[in-house]
Amino acid sequence: MFKFEELKVYQKSLDIIDEIYDLTDKFPKNEIFILTAQLLRAVNSIALNIAEGANSTDKVFNNHLIISGDSLKECIVCLTIARRSDYINEIEDNKLREDFLIIAKMITNLRKYLDK
Repeated sequence: MFKFEELKVYQKSLDIIDEIYDLTDKFPKNEIFILTAQLLRAVNSIALNIAEGANSTDKVFNNHLIISGDSLKECIVCLTIARRSDYINEIEDNKLREDFLIIAKMITNLRKYLDK
């Protein structure tokens, strides 16, 4: 097992990737290269940057966590667009926002730990 695989924030980010893949399967086909692709890239970027930075110095890891946080914000914008376009309902939107908020807090706490 790699070090990053033990991180709860990494594991949680994988869980939300699964949720987003299931969700985007319901998006209209005309969104496959637009909103669907953007949301999938962004959600994958969260986990990928955690993994990429984890075995580096604290400074480098912190920079990757910043990128993960930025990707998370992209996901929130994509959810907003999906909700406004009626691709997802309010319950799905709220559930995912709660999950993303948990991950955002985990990223923030990990960054604070690295800054010590």
